[in-house]
Amino acid sequence: MNSLLLAGGHVVDPANHFDAIADVLIVDGKISAIGSNLSAPVGLERWDATGKIVCPGLIDLHVHFREPGQTAKENIASGTAAAARGGFTSVVCMPNTAPAIDSAGTVALIHERAREQGIVNVFVTGAITKNIAGEELAPIGSLKKAGVVAITDDGHCVQNHDLMRRACEYAKMFDLPIFDHCQDYSLVTDGVMHEGYWNLALGLRGWPAAGEEMIVARNILLAELTGAKIHCQHLSAAGSVALLREAKKRGVSISGEACPHHFTLTDAAIAGSEKFWKADGQMLPTAQADDRPAWPNYDTNFKMNPPLRSAKDREAILEGLTDGTIDILCSDHAPHCDYEKEVEFDYAPFGITGLETELALSLMQLVHTKRISLADLLAKFTVNPARLLNLNKGTLSVGADADVTVFDPAEEWIFNREDSASKSKNNPFFGWKLQGKVAATIVGGKKVWSEQNELVSV
Repeated sequence: MNSLLLAGGHVVDPANHFDAIADVLIVDGKISAIGSNLSAPVGLERWDATGKIVCPGLIDLHVHFREPGQTAKENIASGTAAAARGGFTSVVCMPNTAPAIDSAGTVALIHERAREQGIVNVFVTGAITKNIAGEELAPIGSLKKAGVVAITDDGHCVQNHDLMRRACEYAKMFDLPIFDHCQDYSLVTDGVMHEGYWNLALGLRGWPAAGEEMIVARNILLAELTGAKIHCQHLSAAGSVALLREAKKRGVSISGEACPHHFTLTDAAIAGSEKFWKADGQMLPTAQADDRPAWPNYDTNFKMNPPLRSAKDREAILEGLTDGTIDILCSDHAPHCDYEKEVEFDYAPFGITGLETELALSLMQLVHTKRISLADLLAKFTVNPARLLNLNKGTLSVGADADVTVFDPAEEWIFNREDSASKSKNNPFFGWKLQGKVAATIVGGKKVWSEQNELVSV
């Protein structure tokens, strides 16, 4: 069940700088050998990967599975099923659950549920502050001992700079990175979309880019002061990219991530006036058959935190990904029930699902447009997040866990609502014609999803 020969695929392993046609032999859940014309034990399953990319299992270090406490939206079973469909073998859950993940007991509960119900590797982050309230530090040492891989108040941002400094000092002591949702509440106030032309045209309260940039600058200063590893989540603003680029040149221990919706869409989508352009000047393919706007005005599936920003900001995110300033890709998979999203734009919750579309959208925006190489893209999904989190993942080295993703970067497909494995359907990309499709997701040598039968097994 956990031994397999993947034959004739194009193997891309950024961790080992390997990029060639080769076979991958998996024995007892581990990578046994990589090479040409490998021989396998008698009776071992052989899977023809000709024409496909074979790479280390993809890692998404920013997902919300809503367990415990909000399982009407998602749970570990449905969330890991969506991850497997998207080609992800490892995910990192955020702590803004109910209750928040601010104690060793809650960490243990999620680990237990993941063992029982999850079909991919589930890693857990702990809260920076108790109940992610931003007032008192959580027991960071106990959380580390319980097995968290990072600390964050994701969904919230610690506004007290001295408290954040102390958190950084503890995080460095326990060798934990700090993830930060960069949002200055005094600047953002009650904004619901990017502050610019479209929020004025639509009569919606604006959310200035400076509300993100202010905290990115704060984090750079604290990383320099304390030596802690600070990771800025879901960057969306041009100023944030510029600040990060300059800080990294100075050797500051700061990093950042980007989500496909921020480098695919702009705030014009909320008005139904978005033109979905690729970098080469060609319009992105969608399933729309006429010239009408693709979506009605005020579609809450375009409401996320941070918000979709201007075309200038989108281009800056793409440039940051191209030059390596932003070295990690993720989804910020944030499921919500239909009834929560089917309200006025002001009152809808922020967030969209993303695990099942992020690989294809990233290929379309970054690789098919020749901004970066396929190996560079896969590094942002594999070895880079693994190194940040000190995980023994993201590689096809002999002896490593056999977590493998197989996909066809050229295959076109339409993302239909009924095909999603997530409990929630708050995704703006339904109906899009995407390019780049997962063929199989392998965790510990076992196929947990494949396009032939679409079977998910625990």
